[in-house]
Amino acid sequence: MERDSPRLEGMDDWIKKLTGKKKKKKVDLEALRSPLKRIPGMDIGTVRDLMDLGFHDVDELRGRAPEALFQEICEKKPKTPDDRLHYLRLCVYYSETDEPDPQLLEAWKWSDSSLQV
Repeated sequence: MERDSPRLEGMDDWIKKLTGKKKKKKVDLEALRSPLKRIPGMDIGTVRDLMDLGFHDVDELRGRAPEALFQEICEKKPKTPDDRLHYLRLCVYYSETDEPDPQLLEAWKWSDSSLQV
């Protein structure tokens, strides 16, 4: 039977369903190996966004305004998720603090509602 047979057209999809194998995700190895990824609780998307802005080390974030960084990212990528701001606040806090409070090393703690408490 030939591979182009109409009977075999959906075979690849059927095999994927049967075996449970999915298409592999593209991995951003450069971002994974970045010194920015050493920030506890940091997500890979934020690391990539910071690298795209030209930041490659934690110390480069000292004195930066997280809201301004978020605005720059949004200008380059209009569909940036809102929670990216939480991660940016975490990054700047970590870069400016010699001994960060372990309880503040989670991005959700930097949401607007958490900061008002």
